[in-house]
Amino acid sequence: MASTPLPSSSLSRHTPFYPASTPFPSKFQKLSNRNQIEISRGREGREGREGREGRDREREEKERKEEVNRKIASKKAISVILRREATKAVIEKKRGGTNSKKLLPRTVLEALHERVTALRWESALQVFELLREQIWYRPNTGIYIKLMVMLGKCKQPEKAHELFVAMQGEGCVINHESYTALLSAYSRSGLFDEAFSLLEKMKNTAGCHPDVHTYSILIKSCLHVYAFDKVWDLMVDMRRYGVRPNTVTYNTLVDTYGRVGRFEEMEAMLVEMLSNQDCTPDVWTMNAALRAYGASGQIDTMEKCYDKFTKSGISPTIKTFNILLDSYGKAKMFQKMGAVMEFMQKYYYSWTIVTYNVVIDAFGRAGELKQMEYIFRLMKSERIKPNCVTLCSLVRAYGRAGDKEMIKAVIKLIENSDVLLDTAFFNCLVDAYARVGCLGEMQGVLDMMEKKKCKPDKVTINTMVRAFVSKGINDQRVQDLRNMLKR
Repeated sequence: MASTPLPSSSLSRHTPFYPASTPFPSKFQKLSNRNQIEISRGREGREGREGREGRDREREEKERKEEVNRKIASKKAISVILRREATKAVIEKKRGGTNSKKLLPRTVLEALHERVTALRWESALQVFELLREQIWYRPNTGIYIKLMVMLGKCKQPEKAHELFVAMQGEGCVINHESYTALLSAYSRSGLFDEAFSLLEKMKNTAGCHPDVHTYSILIKSCLHVYAFDKVWDLMVDMRRYGVRPNTVTYNTLVDTYGRVGRFEEMEAMLVEMLSNQDCTPDVWTMNAALRAYGASGQIDTMEKCYDKFTKSGISPTIKTFNILLDSYGKAKMFQKMGAVMEFMQKYYYSWTIVTYNVVIDAFGRAGELKQMEYIFRLMKSERIKPNCVTLCSLVRAYGRAGDKEMIKAVIKLIENSDVLLDTAFFNCLVDAYARVGCLGEMQGVLDMMEKKKCKPDKVTINTMVRAFVSKGINDQRVQDLRNMLKR
């Protein structure tokens, strides 16, 4: 298929450094007619929504007033929740009070939902305790399950088990979802003996047999610790009990096998997935495969994979393009990066912070500092706040270029912002100072880390030690650093 030339104006905003004659790689040619129609319909839909705005204003105003009234009515109840949440003494005091047992149901349930969503498990359990004291309270299996799932995500399997016992004591129906929530809590914390024991119990309990969701959760946890033998056993077990893997199961397998470079197993999962009539690959499948091939430098295979997935009707997302940009950037294939960026511009894919970070990092690694700085300025002009990843890329690039003044400029930028920094950033900063020979500033990073409440790790200390030793310095400073490793 003939390559399509890039329009001369479509990339002017994002990649002015590429000539208009850059050829479009075959995999980035025109979207299908179906996708173009969808874009057209999307525009028509926007026009229709604009026409309905006037009619919706009155309804929105009414809803707004109702919301204000509801907040006023529940203000006292919210106050009780916050006071009870503050200290245990207040909770115990309110327990015997009459008012605390007559709170509005919606208020208490919303407070519980907010804390569960935010994974504030201690606070959520306090609100749940308050909920159980209400005169209108009735045991609800769904609430228990949500709490157990939250506790699993927060690595609190013992608390999840306590709730499981409590729901049995309150007469709640114990079903496969309840067991799955507890199993998830065990497996997320690496308690595989307990998780597999619970799985066997589910098999022998009527109405609680494990389903594909149960197995998928356990498979994901095993993959997280690279327990591939256990994963194989679970897949065999699923077939034995007639449980068919779904798209989520296969996507998890494809993604993990790809990340660790086990391409034979990854491709076997893709073939098995395609042979399953009830299981259709989706954009997550495509992204996992592209990421695997791209990260390992198999660019040709990645491009062929992209072709096959898109021709099968799967439309790329912004995440897909971020993966392609990252892969091309690490391979220093900047012409193809430009083609991807133009494609995104042409079809209205808005850049995310991940997109900017990928492009900034690519140019930084290649030593193209002017292009990196241009993208960084563009990022700020779009009101997208740089994050820790952005700053790591900048500092790393300036360190490799030996530009200590620009490293200091990044530090000044940080001082005037509220960016949350982590140990990975400080490790980049230590390495950058070491490269430019600023050993005093390098050691001062430890003070910066202490102020930001970031603990140095082995990488931090070893980088500092190597920097001093490379300059022929082996004094008390080096000994102190080595002692930090022994703590």
